[in-house]
Amino acid sequence: MAGQEALGHRLSDQGHQGHGGRQARGEAFVINLKLTCRSAFILAVAATLPFAAPAQAATKIQHLISPGGIEAWFVQDSTVPLIAMEYAFAGGAAQDPADKPGVGNLVADTLDEGEGDLDSSAFHERLERRAIDLSFSVARDYFRGSLRMLKDNKEEAFGLLHGALTSPHFASVDVERIRSQIIAGLKRDTVSPNALAGHKFLEVAFGDHPYGRPSSGTLESVPQITIADLKDYTRRVLAKNTLKIAVVGDVDPATLGKLLDQTFGDLPANASLTPVADVEMARPPQRAFVPLDVPQTTITFGSPGVMRHDPDFMAAYVVNHILGGGGLSSRLYREVREKRGLAYSVYGALTWMEHSSLFIGNTGTRADRAGETIDAIEKEVRRMAEEGPTQQELDEAKSYLKGSQMLALDTSAKLAGGLLQYQLDRLPIDYLEKRNALVDAVTLDDAKKAAKRLWGNGLITVVVGRAPQAAAEPVAAPATQAN
Repeated sequence: MAGQEALGHRLSDQGHQGHGGRQARGEAFVINLKLTCRSAFILAVAATLPFAAPAQAATKIQHLISPGGIEAWFVQDSTVPLIAMEYAFAGGAAQDPADKPGVGNLVADTLDEGEGDLDSSAFHERLERRAIDLSFSVARDYFRGSLRMLKDNKEEAFGLLHGALTSPHFASVDVERIRSQIIAGLKRDTVSPNALAGHKFLEVAFGDHPYGRPSSGTLESVPQITIADLKDYTRRVLAKNTLKIAVVGDVDPATLGKLLDQTFGDLPANASLTPVADVEMARPPQRAFVPLDVPQTTITFGSPGVMRHDPDFMAAYVVNHILGGGGLSSRLYREVREKRGLAYSVYGALTWMEHSSLFIGNTGTRADRAGETIDAIEKEVRRMAEEGPTQQELDEAKSYLKGSQMLALDTSAKLAGGLLQYQLDRLPIDYLEKRNALVDAVTLDDAKKAAKRLWGNGLITVVVGRAPQAAAEPVAAPATQAN
């Protein structure tokens, strides 16, 4: 399985989970890897297939430019009276001040707490009265938004979004309420094996780079975030020059163009982003141990990955499906679950961001079997790196990846999410027409080369639990920033 980091949300529909309950996306790809990988896998599979609308009709992707010059990828679909829009601004949690991680996350959780003359209660009453779904979230590199509505309510829905983006309240009472909810979640994380493993993995992998910081913030940083910090973040990040938009639904192009201008036209022309350096993930093998007195040990493992536009990407994508991304058919699942009964599930995923990439995996097992589980994972990863897949495994993986059903794009909202992601990945608008040919072009030599590149140096492994045999080895040098 594979997924751009921004897809690594807890829910496959990328929906809003409520204040304090939504894990920042920057952690979700490691902390909640099980759900993350399933979501990323579904979307990755769907990306291999010709587009179909929710009604399974042929879908035409239009490149729409509004009268004011705002661009969007657009699919006009009148099968249901709904409109779904997904959009993103460059920046994300990487734009948090170094001493205040969590600013972008707090902005995402408070941006819908009133606008203009509407306080939080009145704003949400209007959303609920018209069944409008409006939400925001932060990823490592992007600040994302989602808007869904019945077509008859489009004017009000886009108007409320315009107000939230251009004149948010950031009222003290709302900020403090949401801050307390985030802090409560951070306190829960201190005894959560998945959260501890995710935080530690990022720390080992990326050191003091912005990717190594917890995008949801810390118990020390979140209380220090001021309303001025929230306003400064929105001023710097929410701008038209980095905006990407995808819309699917029952609206004509002329009307949509006007709505986009009315919604986004008043934003600043250019963002003022702090440069973020490219970073190479720390090199394996390394192991870290976080003691926690819980019955089940959590194991997070990974290695440097492949960027989306790397020539080896498609081969890496296919061979990763064979190793850990193919669900019940993957090598890791067979070796760890079926043959040894060590874990209920084990996953691996390719994840790419703007400035780095990684392979990341996760499993959980009984404390007294943690050492055996790590050995089984490392042995299978090493075998794949040294031998690569078989021709049969390659053929079956390619066939599956080309022929699976479009499980992730069966609603307007999911289709819009997919279209947005292709834009963030800088793929051409006709990419889907070429996708199967790219999968077909992967040879056995390509797959073996990619496997050696991904896993030839072993793994970084983070173990959280009470297993004494998982005691940490000395951690080598942290990630280094590329020139």
